[in-house]
Amino acid sequence: MSSILPIGPFHPALKEAAYIKLEVDGERVVGGDFKVGYMHRGIEELATRKTYHSNIFLFERVCGICNTVHSTCYTQTVEALMGIDPPERAKYIRTIVFEAERIQSHLLWFGVGMHEIGYDTAYMYMWREREHALEILESICGKRVNFGINTIGGVRRDITPEKQRLIKTKLDILERTIGKIGKILVEDKVLEARVKGVGVLSKDEARRLCVVGPTARGSGVDIDTRRDDPYAAYQNIDFDVPVEEGGDVLSRTLVRLKELTESVKIIRQATAKLPKGPVASESLPLPTVGEAFGRVEAHRGELVYYLRSNGTNFPERVKVRTPSVVNNNSILPMVVGETIADVPIILASIDPCFSCTDRVTVLDTGKNIEKTYSFSDLRRGRIK
Repeated sequence: MSSILPIGPFHPALKEAAYIKLEVDGERVVGGDFKVGYMHRGIEELATRKTYHSNIFLFERVCGICNTVHSTCYTQTVEALMGIDPPERAKYIRTIVFEAERIQSHLLWFGVGMHEIGYDTAYMYMWREREHALEILESICGKRVNFGINTIGGVRRDITPEKQRLIKTKLDILERTIGKIGKILVEDKVLEARVKGVGVLSKDEARRLCVVGPTARGSGVDIDTRRDDPYAAYQNIDFDVPVEEGGDVLSRTLVRLKELTESVKIIRQATAKLPKGPVASESLPLPTVGEAFGRVEAHRGELVYYLRSNGTNFPERVKVRTPSVVNNNSILPMVVGETIADVPIILASIDPCFSCTDRVTVLDTGKNIEKTYSFSDLRRGRIK
């Protein structure tokens, strides 16, 4: 006879609020349900009440770990709407910040993953080494969180020769760190046994669920927006897209490990090729009436922004499709058939972000009307 095991919405295995209802038979997961919505903040609705420039700061706060990814995707979409092409130097600086942020995000993920399987010493070491990536970001942006580097038409801060030397020093340290992580993954048979063959997502299932990022590439789906639809300076950078065929937690881990190496390689090239010139456009036109679409490769996968303009300084509609929106669909297929003890590491392996997932749209099927409500409306029961 099966029983119900509720996880969340607040639980030690979850870094953010979500509700996972597992149906278990003994120690084996045989079914379940997954619900989000506890982290909803009404950001899309709030964006329509702020100017295009003010929204840069708003969208940086969609996700604290990948804030530059969000602000860059937003600014690139606004630039497409305005017909602006940022200076080449700004594009290279964006690329450098992108990849430094990817490194700190992946090292944070490695630490969380090690913690979930009981390797707390390794968890501490991972987060210690993550500091080197944060120091790169702090030297460029002046901050360690919510970096504030982007503006419409370019970036706010330049990279000086002194900063370039610091970047090179920190990359040398990070390369050694990546080598140590790889050695642990390859040589530690206990760790391999803990994650190999666990939480398998087949290639066909990954395609059916439209998962993105390391979750897709860990299942053999060869997609990466940086290569497939280049933005910033990626078209001028040589890099590989790591793909693993196993579809398990180990494969998703190896994809992230190899991405760390590629990120270091990208930063080295972008720093060496950094062109001379301004870092931002001097004049900005008002957006015309129309629509624009932008996408970037965030740390968790493809991030998409849609903008609709009515010709004023306030956007009429902003739609954000984060990687976790689609990747979360793979959680239940991966946990069914596994043991309860494997659920935390399977969940962590897709690096879910619930705060950038939660939003609400109400559909009135009788009148064929779509309405978006703010959090205060929901709290006060103002849904009609």
